[in-house]
Amino acid sequence: MARFTLFGDDSRRIAEADSVAVIGLGRFGASLAEELMASGTEVLGIDSHEDTVQSFNGMLTQVVRADATKEEVLRQLAIDKFDRVVVAIGDDVQASILTAALLLQLKVPVIWAKAVSEQHGRILEQLGVHHVIFPEKDMGRRVAHLVRGAAMDYLEIDQGYALAKVTTPTIIRGVPLGSTSIRQDHGITVTAYKPGDAVWQNADNQTVLAEGDKILIVGPTARVEAFAQLR
Repeated sequence: MARFTLFGDDSRRIAEADSVAVIGLGRFGASLAEELMASGTEVLGIDSHEDTVQSFNGMLTQVVRADATKEEVLRQLAIDKFDRVVVAIGDDVQASILTAALLLQLKVPVIWAKAVSEQHGRILEQLGVHHVIFPEKDMGRRVAHLVRGAAMDYLEIDQGYALAKVTTPTIIRGVPLGSTSIRQDHGITVTAYKPGDAVWQNADNQTVLAEGDKILIVGPTARVEAFAQLR
């Protein structure tokens, strides 16, 4: 287990950098923590299970075994010095809610919390949690769009509005995008393109697309799905 001093100035060191505390290192919390580390963010991982904590030895900036439902523990971890804390507890709704309530009481500036049900999510929102997320639900919706559509990748930016990666259909190949009526006829906008094996580039009115090019399109969900069907 990585060493972590609970008392004194050392307990505040990790919070001085671009850092995030992740409470709960299950599948979601672990994946989040690892991705944050890969992006250069310092991560404090907190979990109540010794074997889980041991498995993250050397993988996170700091990792500790602790009960995040106890106020004194959170104070010892200087959790209030973090700008962002993620409550990723998924197997104990009561612990998730209590932890979120304590973080709000300690005035953590930005709190993200995982919800496992609509009721759980409503309680977190009523408490005042800044960002409530539904990882399993959101992934299910994303996969459903991919299964029923022809997009290579898909992301719902907001309710009723989406971004998708598709191959360039015949109707917009070989001519500048500005001379097409893609927005008027299909209600979507091409934001970027990838010619062959080249890197992604921003698209503009002068962009000319060819067969095999990949494009990113954005617009109302129904319009994006319909355009993804074109060949």
